[in-house]
Amino acid sequence: MNQHRTPGSRTRSLVAELAKPSRLEAQGPLAARFIYSLRLIAAHERVSRDPVPELTLRLGGVEIAAKALFLSQAIASCWPENVHVSRFCCCHLTHDEATIGAMLDAAACGSRADFEASIAGLVRPDRIERLWDGALALLTAEMRAA
Repeated sequence: MNQHRTPGSRTRSLVAELAKPSRLEAQGPLAARFIYSLRLIAAHERVSRDPVPELTLRLGGVEIAAKALFLSQAIASCWPENVHVSRFCCCHLTHDEATIGAMLDAAACGSRADFEASIAGLVRPDRIERLWDGALALLTAEMRAA
């Protein structure tokens, strides 16, 4: 008896969609800047350097740099595994970056429901508040500097 099922068209289309990498240009401005910040932080961590001076220069202020670093640390502590990031120059997103981008786009729109939906099943519910607070703090710092 054959127990393997042939995947349906919906399953095949979902797998095909997951196989296509998201692009950075598809993200909102807050998400795109933060994804670049994540990549910069990862590059600095690999060589054991402090990312804050470079973040401050690129993001335009020490408050934004501090909030970006805080949010990256919150994500690292709440994520179920190490966060995977692309190279700094790459226009394609990893699945983690795409999820973080969706999370930040929802926060930028003020939608707590969409924020939670973007990380549902990935992040434990008791850790979502820390991520939400970090995203709002970064958004506030960005708006204050604008």
